[in-house]
Amino acid sequence: MKNSKNFTLLVGSIALDSIFTSHGSHENLLGGSTTYALVSGGRFVPTHVVGIVGDDFPESGRQIYKQYAADLTDLKTEPGKTFRWGALYHADQDNRDTMFTELGVFADFDPQLSPVNQQAGLVFLANIHPALQLSVMNQVRNDATLVVDTMNLWIETTREELGEVFKKTTILLINESEAYLLTDEYDLDQAAAMIQAMGPKTVVIKQGSTGSTLWSDNERINMGIYPVDPVVDATGAGDSFGGGFVAALFMGKSFREALALGAAMASFTVEDFGITRLAQATSEEIQKRLTYLINGDWG
Repeated sequence: MKNSKNFTLLVGSIALDSIFTSHGSHENLLGGSTTYALVSGGRFVPTHVVGIVGDDFPESGRQIYKQYAADLTDLKTEPGKTFRWGALYHADQDNRDTMFTELGVFADFDPQLSPVNQQAGLVFLANIHPALQLSVMNQVRNDATLVVDTMNLWIETTREELGEVFKKTTILLINESEAYLLTDEYDLDQAAAMIQAMGPKTVVIKQGSTGSTLWSDNERINMGIYPVDPVVDATGAGDSFGGGFVAALFMGKSFREALALGAAMASFTVEDFGITRLAQATSEEIQKRLTYLINGDWG
């Protein structure tokens, strides 16, 4: 059996997106939380993917997964349609309206981990239903580091299940509005402390165009953003952040370096539609943005 320290495990959604912004529109883009996290982090560390797609999933998408994933044993193809999602972004790119959500085969997704993936030591549970996150948590080894992302929908509709997820979570990624929704607290220091009391020892609050902040024990780390103008498509930026963050942790980097890699990868994502720019990012470009972010005086 493979050494569990040799790979990260990634579980989330795989979708075909239709995106409409002031910069244009594209349909059937390869998307989903897994996709962005994989293209962001899979270039740095061996990543095993757990997910489901329909038999309509395009061959171009399969090639992307083969390129960035080290193992696709637990990526299942079922008869039916791949999860589809559409959104119309406001001009500021900070807000969007969901136009449609068609779950397809994702509606019956029941992740069953292969023996190798049950031994994962670092697991990224990207944004999916808390019940699915909990199912994976209960299948992996007890000492695994569990990095979890969530969203406002689950906070509003599945608070009890989310609470069970938090009890097992090592590191929680959440954005500013979600932190307020969860805690009813605008002060981020207070909100982070309240979330830590729910289970996660480390909390990262993503603050959009102002960066991110991490709380762990007595440590508080601020990280800015790499400036991008214009922001073409914000879809997947948070997932790309998570993929870079987790990859850095796997490589033994500090929390500050992990925040920086997450921010760097997110900055590429927003420069074009879908994963286009993220996939094109070169090592030299990534290093340039990392240097900018790590050397910045973010407070």
